[in-house]
Amino acid sequence: MKIIKKAKERTAADNRELRNTVQAIIDNVCADGDRALKEYSNKFDDYVRGELRVSRHEIDAAYEKMSPQDIEDLKAAKANIEAFAKAQRGTMTELENFSPQPGIYLGHKVIPVSSCCCYVPGGSYPLYSTALMLITPAKVAGVKRVAACAPVVHGTGDIHYKTLVAMDLAGADEIYAVGGAQAIAAFAYGTQTIKPVDMIVGPGNKFVAEAKRQCYGQIGIDFIAGPSEVLVIADTCADPKVLAADLLAQCEHDPNAKAFLLSTDETLAIETIAAVEKELETLDTAGIARRSWDDYGEVVVLDSLDEAVETANNYAPEHLEVNIAKPEQIIDKLLNYGSLFIGGNTAEVFGDYASGTNHTLPTVKASRYTGGVWVGTFLKVCTNQWMTPEASRRIAPLVNRMAKGEGLSGHALAAERRF
Repeated sequence: MKIIKKAKERTAADNRELRNTVQAIIDNVCADGDRALKEYSNKFDDYVRGELRVSRHEIDAAYEKMSPQDIEDLKAAKANIEAFAKAQRGTMTELENFSPQPGIYLGHKVIPVSSCCCYVPGGSYPLYSTALMLITPAKVAGVKRVAACAPVVHGTGDIHYKTLVAMDLAGADEIYAVGGAQAIAAFAYGTQTIKPVDMIVGPGNKFVAEAKRQCYGQIGIDFIAGPSEVLVIADTCADPKVLAADLLAQCEHDPNAKAFLLSTDETLAIETIAAVEKELETLDTAGIARRSWDDYGEVVVLDSLDEAVETANNYAPEHLEVNIAKPEQIIDKLLNYGSLFIGGNTAEVFGDYASGTNHTLPTVKASRYTGGVWVGTFLKVCTNQWMTPEASRRIAPLVNRMAKGEGLSGHALAAERRF
């Protein structure tokens, strides 16, 4: 292994101040509800809305700002996301009357959560694609009440019009102009205007992530997301300009985003670094992308593809691109990733917008134990059982003995009543 470009080490910052700040916001929202939300809107957004819920009139006005092409693009992307979500839903089947022994029948049902909130971040860009990625699978799953929220454009009191249209096209039942940790608290515990939900999904800044962490248990969450990541495995067949574009596509998200190249060819690695530097000269988002690349970009030359696989599995990236001549040689060996992009034709950004897979994915090594948001995120697999009288009498002595062995006489008695 030869490190051509080394990323800066992330330090374990003291998060006490963040935790305390978010806890205070949650407590304030719980105590004062809508009034607290409007205070935070005035403080952070420089605007106070009369009503937190977005009206049909506002949604219709947002459509008026869209070009016909913009609307068709959103519809086309949604169609692919929805089609894949429906195919995924089809893989989750109910199980009925499985019998481990005569007279005992077991099963499970696949039940959607009753309500959810889809948090769509605002920040530096209007991430309207995230509205499609969150709301669409929730609707396919059969969630009865799908609420959505997003921060307003600073100083306006309005959600960005493209985000608002995407929320509506995806099928949101309710839309609220509220963001930040206060939005998570509102949907977790409820306010005078906002009815609480069962689950909150979606990415956000560190305050949103911390609020989701603190509210987990009161509500379910997808996962706690950090800055965006991409790891690319490349050999001599890859184009340095393509690699540079894919790396910088992640860097422009956030100064803390990380782009990581593993190459089996040193010449390719050096040429890719040069291509990154050249693209940064003209990239509109170079201000952010440059900071990310300088601080967290990493380029490593490895002796073999097997070594690249081992490194990728240890890193467990959010996005994993395999840009090599014969990707089938290593695909089955790759185990930890949020989403996998196979071959040079398959740009990670295609998945960000329109190919159909979800772009809300685990970061900071969470892909070791979870995948991204999908239709199953909104579904519960709940078991059931029933027995014949004969089966009940047959299994009761076994359960009676086991309960007594644990010292639980009430359990033993409940079994004993059956024989």
